Amino acid sequence: MKLLFECADFFAVAKPAGLGMHTEHDALGVMVRLQSELGEPLFPVHRLDKHTSGVLLVARNVEAAAHFQTLFSNRAIEKYYVAVGGNKPKKKQGLISGDMKKGRNGSWLLLKSQTNPARTQFFSQGTGTGARLYILRPLTGKTHQLRVALKSIGAPIVGDTRYKGAPAPRLMLHASALRFRWHSNDICITHPAHLEPDFYSLPWASYPELEHPWAYPWPESATPP
Repeated sequence: MKLLFECADFFAVAKPAGLGMHTEHDALGVMVRLQSELGEPLFPVHRLDKHTSGVLLVARNVEAAAHFQTLFSNRAIEKYYVAVGGNKPKKKQGLISGDMKKGRNGSWLLLKSQTNPARTQFFSQGTGTGARLYILRPLTGKTHQLRVALKSIGAPIVGDTRYKGAPAPRLMLHASALRFRWHSNDICITHPAHLEPDFYSLPWASYPELEHPWAYPWPESATPP
């Protein structure tokens, strides 16, 4: 795994698609691999689904791990994803919000109710390839949230066999950036999707703003207090 950022308290690495957080049968998980590669005990502070690639943080001490838990609980870490999905939504940008209910065989459904909703902001852009590029900012962190969100607007992620996305060798969902304040420092960590060799082929030079996804005009009114 490529090392993206290093300091005394944590590492940021680029997790490839297809690698789970935990060891499964004979396939070593992310944490075991990282501890072996970096030669020290590490502490998970968040997770990426097995089929999602992108920026992953791991703490180097228990104090840092506890601080990260506070930041994530307070929604003080901005998360940005890139996805390739089908169809053109009714709106090119917006907020997808609703409670999530567990369905059959491990799938989830997005409901219209708003008791404890999953909330995802998005922008979408045409690509000229028959698919559409989505820039996603999850405001909550629920299981399958982004996959269900795009499925709910009729644009399932390419390669998402569970939610009936168009066929592809992998799920075209990538955690492209994290931004947060660590003590007195502003931290911005990016790993653009086009650096993943198995990600969807697009004219990436046409989307220079993806290098700084927080610069999109995200509506502050939709950000939880």
